[in-house]
Amino acid sequence: MTTIDFSKSPDGLVPAVVQDEQTGKVLMVGYMNEEAYHKTQAEGVVTFFSRSKGRLWTKGETSNNFLHVRQILIDCDGDTLLIKASPAGPTCHTGADTCFDEVNGGKGQFLNYLQGIIHDRRVNPTEKSYTTSLFNRGVNKIAQKVGEEAVELVIEAKDNNDDLFRGEAADLLFHFLVLLEQKNIDLDEVITILQGRHAGK
Repeated sequence: MTTIDFSKSPDGLVPAVVQDEQTGKVLMVGYMNEEAYHKTQAEGVVTFFSRSKGRLWTKGETSNNFLHVRQILIDCDGDTLLIKASPAGPTCHTGADTCFDEVNGGKGQFLNYLQGIIHDRRVNPTEKSYTTSLFNRGVNKIAQKVGEEAVELVIEAKDNNDDLFRGEAADLLFHFLVLLEQKNIDLDEVITILQGRHAGK
């Protein structure tokens, strides 16, 4: 396993790229020394070494727009960090979503995040989890549930209650993801087929 090597830099600092865990957008780039790195690991919020302040600086210490750590990855050379985080608000001091003035949108990425949660419920079952209970019932029951949710969506489509329709659409999508997991098929595989069909148009 690769470890971070702070000695590669004369000042003991390594770049730390912060990425939104759900959207994949790069939120900001800062620098960490060994102390900032260990503080980030221990407290679960991103702390940098500020070159302008000459001290440790926790992102959000004045604005409360903290970056909550979800995963820390080290590059193959051991001299750069990738931190996947959940932002508690705008990341940039200007009020922008990111320090690159990008909109941190794209909620479709949440499906990949949700897929990961569903996978975890399968490999690490918990007694009180509804998702775990679906896996315990087997593929036939999961497929049946997808069919039921599809029928309910069709019924709501014929009425004029958009809120109920959205709810049924969410239910169908969730159970579809559960069925994909049960079949050991990644959502990206389905998207690849759609992309291929689109390319052929």
